[in-house]
Amino acid sequence: MDALDLTLRMVTGLGLGALIGFERQLRSRIAGVRTNALVSLGAALFVIMGAFSFTGEHADPTRVAAQIVSGIGFLGAGVIMKQGASVSGLNTAATLWASAAVGALAGGGMLLPAVGGTAAVVLSNLLLRPLGRRLDRRTGRFSEAVATEYHFVVRSSTLAEVAVRSAVVEAVQRPEFTVHSLEAQDIQDGQTELTVVLSAAERNDAALETAIASVIPIPEVTGVRWHASEIRGED
Repeated sequence: MDALDLTLRMVTGLGLGALIGFERQLRSRIAGVRTNALVSLGAALFVIMGAFSFTGEHADPTRVAAQIVSGIGFLGAGVIMKQGASVSGLNTAATLWASAAVGALAGGGMLLPAVGGTAAVVLSNLLLRPLGRRLDRRTGRFSEAVATEYHFVVRSSTLAEVAVRSAVVEAVQRPEFTVHSLEAQDIQDGQTELTVVLSAAERNDAALETAIASVIPIPEVTGVRWHASEIRGED
């Protein structure tokens, strides 16, 4: 057992996993640098343990490595979330699985395949994403109803905050929407901004415009704006 060789395997597994996680963290995914690095390092350590800890006629160094494939599925399941008809986290879970494979390669001493696998995983996440979106457009997938999150901001006089808040709350109490948060913040010149975050099972901008139509004519309201973000089952 060469300590330098084992250390190189562990460092390689850790570094390659961190590289995969770096791309995930840039996209603000649940599993980022630390998670992917630990998954890859753990897989490398398990492979090293299986290769060097068991000896004898019936020793099977591949048995521990085989359990990594199924065992990582439990960790991957933890990042998959379902919200309405949308499912997110599948790609992050697959990336964790691939990180474990990279770590297993590093732990087995196959450093060049591990580097190649890392490059393939990162390039897949970077290059195949726009391709998938283009295919979705061609097949009409984007025409399906998707859950939408709305951010609705009302600026008004601070003295009229209570009245405006009541009007806004009453306006968004509609069956199409689910209100998640309401926050008031004082800004300059005696003005207050009221921010409401709500969601709908499918995008319906007309319903939102109708809901806020009663807020706009209030004399103390000096500004109204909103934007929508579609909640899609992709990551």
